[in-house]
Order: sequence, then structure tokens, then C-alpha cells
Amino acid sequence: MNIVLLGAPGAGKGTQAAFIQEKYGLVHIATGDIFRANIKGGTPIGKLAKSYIDAGKLVPDEVTCELVKDRLLNGSSGNGFMLDGFPRNIFQARELDKFADIDLCVNIDVDKSLLMDRICGRRMCSCGASYHVSTLGGATTCAKCGKPLYRREDDNPATVEARINTYTQQTAPLVEYYAAQGKLFTVDGGAGSPADIFAAIDAELKRYLK
Repeated sequence: MNIVLLGAPGAGKGTQAAFIQEKYGLVHIATGDIFRANIKGGTPIGKLAKSYIDAGKLVPDEVTCELVKDRLLNGSSGNGFMLDGFPRNIFQARELDKFADIDLCVNIDVDKSLLMDRICGRRMCSCGASYHVSTLGGATTCAKCGKPLYRREDDNPATVEARINTYTQQTAPLVEYYAAQGKLFTVDGGAGSPADIFAAIDAELKRYLK
């Protein structure tokens, strides 16, 4: 089973990906990880991608598609794969269809106001722990190590809103693209706990496998 996982920043995509990976044994393939691995390994396409990144430019769709294609054709996929961060637009989705068979697109939909609250309210610690202001009770230090908590630079409201708007503009056509193929499943990522949301996704995956 091969899945495309869609979800705006703060939608809980990482959490659900972990649940899906644990239960179904799917390989979680994140575009960012592919970029980092190729750049670190000094592969030809990694060097090409790095040249754009170092120049402060977006990596062209064609280069991104080649990176994903190489990973899917030459890497292990176990019981199937779950793509996270790819495709980001219609061009990438059409290219993906040329070298991979996608069975289902799981779209985690969350209201923008809730996304803003989730991300802007995040607080981090240098030890790796993360919190949300709603659970801190006014505390400003890490409960695990006592170090001061901080908000990541790109978690400020202006940047978060821009990221969400960009995602929405890119994703709307993808939702329609996979819906037209009869492959779209949308779950309300703001309804209930992460376990509740996974239960809905799990039920859909079970229906597909039957």
C-alpha cells in the first residue's frame, strides 16, 4: 500500500505518520530527509539541489521529482511507502504517477485558527522537549532539564500564517487531483485526540485493504 500524506504545518502529520508506520510497516519517506541524505552523500543530484539551496533559491520541481524517483526505485519500501512533503503541486503529482502507483491520499484537514494556535503556542527546549503554552501553566523552563524554553524563530504569527497560506494554495489542487482519481480520504485533524484521529485513518486503511 502506497500513501500520499497531506497536511498543513501543525496538522499533526508527523504524529499520524508514526502511528501508520508502526501499525502497517510502511516506510515513511519525507522529502526533507531525501534532500539531506543526498546532499550529505554528495550525490550528483544532491550537489545540484545544494547549488540552488546555497543560492537561496527554491529547488526546481524537476530536481525534487528526480530525488524522490531515485529513492523509490532504488531504496527499500517494505510493505509500501508513505510520502510526506511530496507532491506539493500538480506538476509533482503528475510526475509521481509516472514512476509510482499511489493507492490512497490521506488528507489531514485542520481549521486555520487551530493551526495558528498549535504552532504559535509551541515552546521548545534545547534538550529536545516540546510543550504548548496551554499546558505550561505559566512555566518558562523545561520540566525535564530546567533549561529556559523558547519559541522557534519561524513559529511567530506572521511567518506561520504565510506558511499556512502557501500550503493551502498548493494543496487545494492536489485534494481535487486525488479526489478525481477516487483516492482521497480526508480526516478532521482537529476533532479529538491524536489517537481518535488515527482511529479514523486506521478504519479507512482497513477498508482499502479489504
